[in-house]
Order: sequence, then C-alpha cells, then structure tokens
Amino acid sequence: MVTHTQASMSQTNSSGKPANRWLIALGTIIVQMGLGTIYTWSLFNQPLVDKFGWELSSVAITFSITSFALAFATLFSGKLQEKWGIRRLIGTSGIVLGLGLMLSSQVSSLSLLYLLAGVVVGFADGTAYMTSLSNLIKWFPERKGLISGISVGAYGTGSLIFKYINGSLIGSAGVSMAFLYWGIIVLLMIVIGSRLIREAVVIDTVPVASTEQVKNSTKKYQTRSTSTPMVVSHNYSVKEMLKTKEAYLLFIMFFTACMSGLYLIGIVKDIGVQLAGLDLATAANAVAMIAIFNTVGRIILGALSDKVGRIKVICGTFIVTAAAVAVLSFVPLTYGVFFASVAAIAFCFGGNITVFPTIVSDFFGLKNHGKNYGVIYQGFGIGALSGSFVAAWMGGFKPTFIVIGIMCIISFLIAVLIKPPVAPQTTQEEASKEAKWATKPHTAG
Repeated sequence: MVTHTQASMSQTNSSGKPANRWLIALGTIIVQMGLGTIYTWSLFNQPLVDKFGWELSSVAITFSITSFALAFATLFSGKLQEKWGIRRLIGTSGIVLGLGLMLSSQVSSLSLLYLLAGVVVGFADGTAYMTSLSNLIKWFPERKGLISGISVGAYGTGSLIFKYINGSLIGSAGVSMAFLYWGIIVLLMIVIGSRLIREAVVIDTVPVASTEQVKNSTKKYQTRSTSTPMVVSHNYSVKEMLKTKEAYLLFIMFFTACMSGLYLIGIVKDIGVQLAGLDLATAANAVAMIAIFNTVGRIILGALSDKVGRIKVICGTFIVTAAAVAVLSFVPLTYGVFFASVAAIAFCFGGNITVFPTIVSDFFGLKNHGKNYGVIYQGFGIGALSGSFVAAWMGGFKPTFIVIGIMCIISFLIAVLIKPPVAPQTTQEEASKEAKWATKPHTAG
C-alpha cells in the first residue's frame, strides 16, 4: 500500500548498533524451546497424585491455570517491554519461570501448586512468548509467515524434546526433584537465549496518504491473486484496533482454532481408548504424534502462508478441522482413521497458532503488534477452558466435537468474507507524531 511499515532490517537495533538478525532468530528459538517445555505438564499429573494422594482432576487443573495465566500475561507484555526493554524482560521472565518451577519442588499443597506452577509459571511464560515472537516477526517483515513458523515451531519442539527429558527426570529423581532440575535447565535456556536477542524498531517509511490512495490500494489488495500479504498503511493502537469489526472477527476465528486444538490435546488418549477401542499404550502414542504434527504444521503452514496468503491457509485449516471432528463424531474409528483425524487436527492447530500473529500484523501493523496480538491471543486462554466446559455441559466427546465442527464452519465463512480494515486517513499531525516516535532514542533490549 501507499504507506507501510517495516522492521529495521538494516542490521541495526534500537540503539543503532549493528545486529545480526539470524543470531536474534537463534536466541528466539532457544527461548521458545525453553518456554514450550510447559506442555509436558501431563507427565507430572499421575506422579503428583501418587505422592500426595490428591485427586487427578484437581492436579490436572494446574495446567488450565497455567494456560489461562499465559494468555492473560500477553495483555501486559507490550507495556513491560516498553519499560524494561526486550532483553531484560525476557531474561527476567526466564528467571521467574525457572524459580516458579524450582519452588514447585517444595510444595505440599494444591494451593501452592496452583500459585507457583500455575499462575507464576504461566504469567512468565506468556510474557516471554509474546514479546520474543512479536520482536522476531518485526526483524523479518518479508518472511513473516516462515519466521513465525520457525519461532512457534521451536515452542512445540521444546515440548517434544522435554517429554523425554522430564520423563527421565521423574523416573530417576522423583517428581519433586524433577521440578527442580526442570526449572534450572529452563532458566538457563531462556536467560542465555535472551542475550542474543535485540529489539527491532518499526518505522513508517512514508507517513502520509490520501483517502483516494488508501481506497485504491485496498481495492488492489482485495482483487489481486498474488501471495504477498498486505502491508497496512497505519499502525493501529489497541484502542484503534478495538474500534474495528475485524478485531472481533479475528478473535472469534482464533478462539475456534484454539478450542479445537487444545481440547484434543487434553483428551486424545481417552478418545483412543473409549472411541477407537485402543489399548492404553497404543492410545498414548497419539500424545507424541500430536506434538510432532503440531510442530510440523507450524513450520509448513507458516511458510506456505507467505506463498499463497494467510487467509487462504486459515480457510483450509478450518475446513480440514471440521472434517476431522466430523469423522471422530460419526465414523466408526479404526486405528488408522483415529490417528489420521488426530494428526490432521494437530497439524491445523499448529498452523493456526503460527499464521494468526502474522494476520494481526498484516491487518493492524507491526509497531504495536505485541499489544494488539496480546488482545486477540485471549482467545487462547478462553479456548483452553471452553472445550472442557462444553464437554461437561453436553456430556461427552462427540457432542463437543460437533460444536467444534459448527464453529469451524462459521469461522471458515468469516475468513472467506473478512477484509483488512481501511486505515483512517493519516493527518500531518499524526505523521509528525509517528516521525518523532521513529527518530527518538529507544532503550536497547
């Protein structure tokens, strides 16, 4: 479009010093792998029950608290980044997350477990996740889908690798000491990774556009068949974004994507046993398969979104997910049908988690991306809880899958119809403010 944003790709950071953005990518990958280890929580449920005699359902609630705290933290991560700088914020988050896990090794009550492993760990994880992801996307504006896939894929890879590390620690040292060693490893990973990260600065290259130019540019975007994503003519603040209907439509779509994937992750082993008639050991293989396809989906669909367009990818994921949950609801499940359906949902969920942050940047700009995506990301926290509530209310897996399928069809229709918001006309006064923001010194991360 006429006026557009780009990250400071001239290999300089916010302090004007030379920076290698591939080293920044490496640091982000290390950080994201450390953050993704929280998805091994299911390994700790039964050992905690065996040690303390708690109810399994009560222990399992911990991860729901973690997920909700993670999403809630993203609302504040942008403000904290502005105040502390990205390196200090991510390093501090790593220390807090590590300490939360280490202190969890000393708990003897559920309330302390909820506070430390739930609230503290979740909030620290969400803060570092959102800021590191958003920052890396700003460093690679020409490859947003691919780089988002690499970053979010690293998060999934961390959960896959630590499935074996934490499993070994629990078996050899016991569940409490496993928390201690897990916390030390993650703290070191995130702190070391944060030292390689530098803060990107987003500037407006041409700050003023006429209303006619904006209309023509929007029309061109809506009708062209090229795969290049739109670059918006205005960096929306959170307040401005919330005045657009597109923000709420994206929230509905993201909520649907998260609910479908997160509900499956929580109950896939039970589905294999109860609906497909598999033995416990065979059904448990679906847990590892979800981690693999989730990670692969993040990388493949993230890169594909750069080629064919973000919305086209999202349309495809909703259709495939709707078909997969329909199969789980209405088709007699054999070994192959069960695993194919689970793999398809996990693949699509991974892709959605990757592509949505880039859609938010395409629609609302890069400058305030962390804050704007933090609002949309609340669909993750709500989605993490909604599947279980729907299942409890409607009485089982199949009715819940039917609800998810209907929501996927609705979200598909939204995706087909949604268009990027037409940016408000930029006045000379606003352009002057943008120029001052772009040229003023920023605290180095």
